[in-house]
Amino acid sequence: MIKTRQRPFCFLLFLVASTLFSTSALASATTSTAPLNLTQSTAGYAALIIFGLAYTLVMMEEYLQLRKSKPVLLAAGLIWIIIGFVYKEFDQVEIAKAALEHNLLEYAELLLFLLVAMTYISAMEERRLFDALQSWMVGKGFNFRTLFWLTGILSFFISPIADNLTTALLMCAVVLKVGGSNLKFVNIACINIVIAANAGGAFSPFGDITTLMVWQAGHVSFSEFMPLFLPSVVNYLIPAIIMSFFVPKTQPDAVHERIELKRGALRIVGLFVLTIATAVAFHAVLHFPPVMGMMMGLAYLQFFGFFLRRTLPRSIAKKKAMAIANNDEMALKRLGSIVPFDVFRRVSHAEWDTLLFFYGVVMCVGGLSLLGYLGVVSEIMYTQWDPIWANVMVGILSAIVDNIPVMFAVLTMSPELSMGNWLLVTLTAGVGGSLLSIGSAAGVALMGAAHGKYTFFGHLKWAPVIALGYAASILLHLSLNGHLF
Repeated sequence: MIKTRQRPFCFLLFLVASTLFSTSALASATTSTAPLNLTQSTAGYAALIIFGLAYTLVMMEEYLQLRKSKPVLLAAGLIWIIIGFVYKEFDQVEIAKAALEHNLLEYAELLLFLLVAMTYISAMEERRLFDALQSWMVGKGFNFRTLFWLTGILSFFISPIADNLTTALLMCAVVLKVGGSNLKFVNIACINIVIAANAGGAFSPFGDITTLMVWQAGHVSFSEFMPLFLPSVVNYLIPAIIMSFFVPKTQPDAVHERIELKRGALRIVGLFVLTIATAVAFHAVLHFPPVMGMMMGLAYLQFFGFFLRRTLPRSIAKKKAMAIANNDEMALKRLGSIVPFDVFRRVSHAEWDTLLFFYGVVMCVGGLSLLGYLGVVSEIMYTQWDPIWANVMVGILSAIVDNIPVMFAVLTMSPELSMGNWLLVTLTAGVGGSLLSIGSAAGVALMGAAHGKYTFFGHLKWAPVIALGYAASILLHLSLNGHLF
């Protein structure tokens, strides 16, 4: 039996379904193999409203403390329920099912790819590699302005390998440690890190989810991202140079601690480089999805984890003998707290909220595409407008809506673009998110990590300066890579 409190909800679902079936926009639909055009139907409007409400909750994540994956997961389910009812009514379930499976395959490839990359980053973090880097910067006694430049430059060059989200969190930890009490420095340094991480990720398939999506879709090969390097540098340097004049040269009060790398840390970095090379080889040589190479790379880490566990007793015995010989009580204490390396524990530490959010986005956008809305947007932006202006607008939209759904929408539209324009939309979607703190995963993550110190309005104050870098990077790309258009 249905409980009394559940009856209104069930009745609401029945009412929505009945409305969808009776919509006049579907009167002319037939049982052809083409998708139904539902852009002016009750079903289409309902899906748009659901997606709009879900994304409003995503943008308010900082204030609601509601993880961004929750609303889009619910929205994805509701949109596909609507699609399922309508397509079943018109006996075209196979069309909807094929579209659903296509979107699931798109997501599965990206999920497995990102999961392996996140597992490696988690393994490096567990082996204290990032702690050692942080300790080195603190121990050097740099002033605030030097730390501003150092964290920014490192963010730019680490993000192409470790992705912009992980890089931003790492550098934010350094900034909070050395300047936690100086709110002005923390805010401006975090803005600098977000810009640098997003710019650095724009010229690498591994730097951002959007670049990974473009690479996996086959529109840009691995080596063809390199023309974006100089535009990315300019995108970072222009706002960084202007902001640096507002950073004091005073010395921070920070306590230095010595960090000892755990066994196998550097070898895991080597395995990660080998994994990336394997993924590139699968894509470039065999023309298979790069995720195959990444999953093979996970096997490298699993075998190395097995080696670390099997040789742990011998390693502990050797270190214990050395500690006793040197009368090092601290070393003996550290040996007592050693935990064996566990690959599956590293897998569990992946950014699951981000991965599930990405699922919700892919399925929502895929549903809106089947309803016909992306076809309308594509017709306006990439037929009626100049593609260059359309791609510039994609970057601006990325700052408001987040670059992942915007880029997935572009890929789903699959407009006919030159290599220069595919590189342009990759650049704008990647760096456009820097215009606002909510425009990229790096910005959203840092608002949480530096809560109350790095804020939406603190970032917004520097938006005109960031926009200068955005415009300059586009102009440089058009100038340097004009032969690709």
